Amino acid sequence: MKRRTSVVALMVAAVAVAVGGAAGTLAPQAHAKPGPEVEYVYNVSVRRHYNFPNNDAIGYGYGICDKVTSGEGYPQVMGDVKSDVTPNDEFAANYLVSYAVDLLCPAQIWQLRNSAQGYRPPPGQEYSAVPAPSAPPLDGSYGLRG
Repeated sequence: MKRRTSVVALMVAAVAVAVGGAAGTLAPQAHAKPGPEVEYVYNVSVRRHYNFPNNDAIGYGYGICDKVTSGEGYPQVMGDVKSDVTPNDEFAANYLVSYAVDLLCPAQIWQLRNSAQGYRPPPGQEYSAVPAPSAPPLDGSYGLRG
């Protein structure tokens, strides 16, 4: 009898492990938002490729935060970014400043926004407007006749 009990105990233990293991593999995957540094590096190094001094995207982003925290205004920060980083056009600099503050020091967003009030890009550096595509013809032919 003793032997039969130990075989039954082993079978119960094996079933418990199998069910527990299967339950672990059937659990849905967790999808978490990446940390701010990961998202920032992805946005400025992979999605849009910026060239940073010393190839230090995170250090440069926190440098932007330090400038905003210390009271530097948006025009000064934008000028610094345009002289330090490439691409260095108005759109690229705004993208970089916005992402750095939004992800790395979100408590400074209002300070940045307030300092940007009334900001106008220097002459010749305005955003270039891309004309909207023309509407298709009302008859649906899209210019194709035949």
